[in-house]
Amino acid sequence: MSAEAGVRRLDLRADPDAPLDEVVAHLAAAGVIAYPTETVYGFGGAVHADALERLRALKRRDAAKPFLLLVPSADAVARLGWNDAARELARLFWPGALTLVLADPEGLFPELHGPGGGVAVRVSPHPVVARVLEAWGAPLTSTSANEPGAAPARSGAEAAEVAMALGGGDILVLDAGTLPPSAPSTLVDCTGSAPVVLREGSIPVGRLRCAIPEVR
Repeated sequence: MSAEAGVRRLDLRADPDAPLDEVVAHLAAAGVIAYPTETVYGFGGAVHADALERLRALKRRDAAKPFLLLVPSADAVARLGWNDAARELARLFWPGALTLVLADPEGLFPELHGPGGGVAVRVSPHPVVARVLEAWGAPLTSTSANEPGAAPARSGAEAAEVAMALGGGDILVLDAGTLPPSAPSTLVDCTGSAPVVLREGSIPVGRLRCAIPEVR
């Protein structure tokens, strides 16, 4: 463990199976963590008001621009608005770099609603994310670890530098080394009658259309 200017790093490079008790305690205290995903390092925390406010302050983000949700499986958010296209996309591409925007008819995550009332959800294949979600026992918010307009961090060291540059205070960085270059996740809105690609990323639109021809 190392600490610098309020930013702490938990080194998982030598021991990927290190206990995550400190991570769970940090999340329970509404703390922000930085962690690797299948694309880039992200910032995130628990889905409650204090944690969300800290994450918004760190990213200098308006509440109108929500964060996405990382979950261990589609079953973890079974009560969101799943249509046939969303189920098929999740079956084929999860875990993976595909973020699905799903309707939230029960208002389960009102603080994460986008302009159309949907919630952006992803199942990450990165083992660190899987371990944290299992240890925490609930979904986590996620947003890229970067300063506004800059490229996202690809290593624990870069994530720590970003956190310090943003003046984020007490942030726990889960350092799993350097990630290979990657585009962001592909973002698909599944709240309407046909899926709409909002951002093409790691998964090309052509691959999506092989599964769901009506993808727009």
